[in-house]
Amino acid sequence: MKDIAGAVVLFFVLLFAYTKLAGPIPFSLHSVVTQKTDTFTVSGEGKVTIVPDIALVQVGVTSQGPTVTRVQQDLNAKINAMSEAIKKLGVDAKDIKTSYYNISPTYDYSSDNQRITGYQANSNLTIKVRKIDNANAVIDAATAQGANQVGGVSFDVDDKTKAENQAREAAVADAKSKADAAAKAAGFKLGRVINYSEGGGAGPRPIMYDADEKLSMAASGVPTQVEPGSSEVTVNVTLSYEIQ
Repeated sequence: MKDIAGAVVLFFVLLFAYTKLAGPIPFSLHSVVTQKTDTFTVSGEGKVTIVPDIALVQVGVTSQGPTVTRVQQDLNAKINAMSEAIKKLGVDAKDIKTSYYNISPTYDYSSDNQRITGYQANSNLTIKVRKIDNANAVIDAATAQGANQVGGVSFDVDDKTKAENQAREAAVADAKSKADAAAKAAGFKLGRVINYSEGGGAGPRPIMYDADEKLSMAASGVPTQVEPGSSEVTVNVTLSYEIQ
C-alpha cells in the first residue's frame, strides 16, 4: 500500500511540475448529435368539371404538280381561300396558324432507274375557334375551299387557372382528410407539413375523324356535327408530415 500511495503522490508531483514548465495539457471533446424525424406521406386528388370555351381545329390540303413552283402556287391558293373563308366566320387572323408545310418529290419506281415524276406539297392549319359554336362551320368552310385533310378537333378552356386552383384546394383537403384518418386509426400525432408536390392537369379532348368519311360528308352537303361536352381538370398532390 505504501508503494501504491507513493506512486500516486509521485504522479501528481510530476504532473504539477510538467504543467508549470510546459503549460496545461490540451484536452479535446467530440460530441456527435443525431436526430431522427419520422414522416408520414399521403396523396390526395381533386377534380373540377369544366365546359370547354374554345375549339382547336386542324385541317390541311395536299397539292400535286409537275414542278415545285406549280405545286406551291396551287397550295398557297387553296390555303389563302381557306383562310379567307374561315375569317368570314369571325375567326381572327392571329388564331389561324400554319402548323405544317412540306414539299417533296414523287417518284416512278416501275423501272430500274427511279425518276422524279413531279412534286407533292402538304400544309396544315391549326385554327383556334373562340366562338366554340362555330367549330362545325369552320370545318365545313375549310372543306368547301379544298381542305382534303381533317386531322381532328379538340376542345379546351382558354384559361384554366380558376379551375386548377379549385382542384388544388380539393386535392389538399382530400390528402389532409386521409392523413387525419390514418393518424387516428394508427395512434400517432401529425406535426407540420414538411414537403408538398403536385401533378396533373387537363388536356384537350381530341375527336378524330376518318378523313375519307368526313370529306364524303362534305361533298354530299351533310353539315358537320361536333359537340364539346365537358372535361375535367385534375390535380394530384402529395403531402409529407412530421410525426410527433
